[in-house]
Amino acid sequence: MMLRRPRRNRKNEVIRSQARETKLGVENLIYPLFVVDGQNHKSEVKSLPGQFRYSLDNLLIEVEECMNLGVKCFDLFPAVDESLKDQYGTYSYSDQNFYLRYIKEVKSRFPEAVIMTDVALDPYSSDGHDGIVKDGKILNDETLEVLAKMSVAQANAGADIIGPSDMMDGRVEYIRDELDDNGHTDVSIMSYTAKYASAFYGPFRDALDSAPKFGDKKSYQMDPANKKEALVEAELDYIEGSDYMMVKPALCYLDVIHMLKEEFPIPIAAYNVSGEYAMLKAAAQMGWLEYDRAMPEMLLSIKRAGADVILTYFAKEYAQMVAQANV
Repeated sequence: MMLRRPRRNRKNEVIRSQARETKLGVENLIYPLFVVDGQNHKSEVKSLPGQFRYSLDNLLIEVEECMNLGVKCFDLFPAVDESLKDQYGTYSYSDQNFYLRYIKEVKSRFPEAVIMTDVALDPYSSDGHDGIVKDGKILNDETLEVLAKMSVAQANAGADIIGPSDMMDGRVEYIRDELDDNGHTDVSIMSYTAKYASAFYGPFRDALDSAPKFGDKKSYQMDPANKKEALVEAELDYIEGSDYMMVKPALCYLDVIHMLKEEFPIPIAAYNVSGEYAMLKAAAQMGWLEYDRAMPEMLLSIKRAGADVILTYFAKEYAQMVAQANV
């Protein structure tokens, strides 16, 4: 006789729901959105089906639709015209930067929305790198000053969460000090703590036209072979005052997500990146995967690994799926 039969806890949906260890809610999701200057603009990113570049008027419509579905946190990424880029990314903190105006307008229209921003030079750099380049090398300490100016400008515009994605050493403390000195003690930092030099970023770079003009990002983004190094990065970010720590990408680094969740007492985020989204979309379009089952399973796996927060291009569709299930 078998005394222990695990299948008893799987015999119907009511019991399965009672025994379910991991629960994924719309509140766990952040929706990345691409923005461009102009009016009446909404263009699909070819390598990201269902994702668009929005001018302000259409961005406000999209945010409102998402808010009504329960998605209330958005990460905005600017696609900047090449004519505005320079070696030092000065447009990033310019009073004329449309991105700052968009942040201010979204917060004015939807004060209950939480806006996260991107802090790195690559959208604004004529070199396409996350830091200042000199003689083919990325200058770490010189970059920190630009990142801090960018962060303060975004906070002044109304950003709730600053997202340093650059992977420069020491940038969390530098940004934290500048934010505090400028009266933004309540603005959070979600550091890209373990950001790997991954092959899964291609569609994102298509969306922003931000690929490096030469070389790669392996001298500052992490080696995909390394796990323990993530603990070094995380310890530094934690000591320097990060409020959340992010692992990017998500699917190939579930072990890293789990490790950081076990080791640190602050929320862990994971970025379900553009290549991961594009793979599933392409497979579903070919009929190779059942999208309505595979997409929630993908997100659930990231949550199960330990992510408290998931940045994902699936956020709106997942929220729609939840809303339909609750009708």
